[in-house]
Amino acid sequence: MRSRALLLILIATTACGRLENVGRAPAFKASDRGEEFTAMAGTALPYAQPTQASLWSKGRGSLLGDRRAVQRGDILTVVIEIDDRAEISNSSARSRAGAESLGVPSLLGLPQIVDRALPDGASMADAASAKSRSSYSGDGSVSRKEKMTLRVAATVIEATANGVLRIDGSQEVRVNFELRELLVSGFVRPEDISRQNEITYDKIAGARISYGGRGQITDVQQPRIGQQITDIILPF
Repeated sequence: MRSRALLLILIATTACGRLENVGRAPAFKASDRGEEFTAMAGTALPYAQPTQASLWSKGRGSLLGDRRAVQRGDILTVVIEIDDRAEISNSSARSRAGAESLGVPSLLGLPQIVDRALPDGASMADAASAKSRSSYSGDGSVSRKEKMTLRVAATVIEATANGVLRIDGSQEVRVNFELRELLVSGFVRPEDISRQNEITYDKIAGARISYGGRGQITDVQQPRIGQQITDIILPF
């Protein structure tokens, strides 16, 4: 009884939260919270640093200076260009057949004596017979194609002791009542960052890339709460 009450409370709470969004576009997440803002607010950005007296010096603020991200609070561009395709096909088959037979046609006249007590058609000459046969056939195939081209600015939120940079970036784009969200995080080496202060996704270690959204279209594509619960608890 208690579990039922908790389930009803959970469903009611979730439904009330969804009803609050009726007729409203999905809200953006606050950009002044999280590790990105903390890293940028706690460290001066490259363009905020004083420039050198000469334009030809090697300082970060000079004309020819290296402006690549190297420290906490710096910003770099992550280029995501995914074009993957995979096709897998498997086929297997198995067949087995077996037969066993046992008979006692003659043994000191005992089979003939036993035959008199057996039902019509039964005989010790074919006392036992067994046959078995099994077969299996399986086919499976996978065909997948993914293509994504995105660019997002990420912030260096930590420079580890060995010089590796931990980055974190997010981007939200809202069109009408649908909000698309892009998240990227991972670890990069400063030497892998190009002179344009860009890095491709395949040079990010431990990369975590998420591209999804929320809104009216996404909500319609998701199964209802009751259907999700029954899919979990039903054994068939």
